[in-house]
Amino acid sequence: MKQYILRSMMFVPGNNEKLLRSASRTNADALILDLEDSVIDDSKQEARETIKKILPEGIFEKFHIFIRLNDRDSGFLEKDVSDLMLKEVTGFVFPKSYEKDDIIFFENLLEKYEAEKGFLKGKFKIIPLIETASAVLHAEEICRASDRIIATAFGSEDFCADIQGIHDKEGKSLLVPRALTVMAARATGVIPIDTLHVNVHDLKDLEDNLKLARILGFEGMLLLHPKEIELAHKYFTPYQKEVEEAKEMLRLTEQARKNNTRVAIINGTFIGPPMVRTAKKIIERDKFIKEWEKHPPS
Repeated sequence: MKQYILRSMMFVPGNNEKLLRSASRTNADALILDLEDSVIDDSKQEARETIKKILPEGIFEKFHIFIRLNDRDSGFLEKDVSDLMLKEVTGFVFPKSYEKDDIIFFENLLEKYEAEKGFLKGKFKIIPLIETASAVLHAEEICRASDRIIATAFGSEDFCADIQGIHDKEGKSLLVPRALTVMAARATGVIPIDTLHVNVHDLKDLEDNLKLARILGFEGMLLLHPKEIELAHKYFTPYQKEVEEAKEMLRLTEQARKNNTRVAIINGTFIGPPMVRTAKKIIERDKFIKEWEKHPPS
């Protein structure tokens, strides 16, 4: 199964050619070309045409390119897919994924247009947005609904509006749905992506959110501005100290095995099987990120 590095997934309005070109000069892992919230209804077709014009130029080859579509009930979804099923597109961010039936409906739509346009079945991947109470409660079945799903992302603002709650500065209202989104993703083997940070100018608050996101188990974040990319990469890339400790943990474990004992200790702590599994994942992720940064896949 192909691996994806999605530490930073930056939104760019699909109808703003200047911002699209500017985004091509950033070092984000993925760009989400937006047709939904940042584009008013009267500009939807302009956004589609702008994206169709700019993608074939080749300026986005180093990125994973996703299109955030309009939701199932908008009246725009099928047009979005039929116009923007392009070879340069990695996949689609699917909003308002209330339950698995929404994903099944969307998968059928993708299959229809893949066949019509001559693409291999399954080429286009799906990232469902978990942004309602129903989606949070059905997150695991949403993630299991299609083999195309490579990640799932939490959307805080729509979620708070849906539950009639408050997006408080401390993030108390979002802690449970964020954790449940991670659990659903990890249970199904897809990448958990954290919600965007609304105040793009408060980098201290962004850093606090990234620290918590990492603790919760997220592997990437939705971004609104290039200034956020550096911090996202810092927190979703294994620290060098972590990598060194992971390698030492495996060395000590192997040494214990050769000495015919299961007991290995690092810094006074017993190295159990879960710690070994974590160490292997840290080393593997560090290696893959370094390869990605040298030769990002198109």
